[in-house]
Amino acid sequence: MSNLNPEQALNNMSNEDKEQILASFNQFKSFLGDKVEKAENMGFSDEAIAKAAEKLADQLAKHQEPKNREEKVLNELWDSAEGEEKSAIARALVRMVQKEA
Repeated sequence: MSNLNPEQALNNMSNEDKEQILASFNQFKSFLGDKVEKAENMGFSDEAIAKAAEKLADQLAKHQEPKNREEKVLNELWDSAEGEEKSAIARALVRMVQKEA
């Protein structure tokens, strides 16, 4: 998310790196938290960060199989959500990792 283009970031990432990040929910949260912190340090607004998180979630839902129970729940929520509901889930994920930082 450093350039706030999640599609490009995922495409540039090796399958091994993706597997490592998605191996556990804690690793995923750590990865997301790191990207959120970098975006904040670069001066991106909370709204821009949430939009990037939403794009990242879309890409993951379309191209990655959930690797654990937590990711499966998020995937099912994401697939059943529409419009503003997806935005709310993305904002909640961003807040969750901000609180853990």
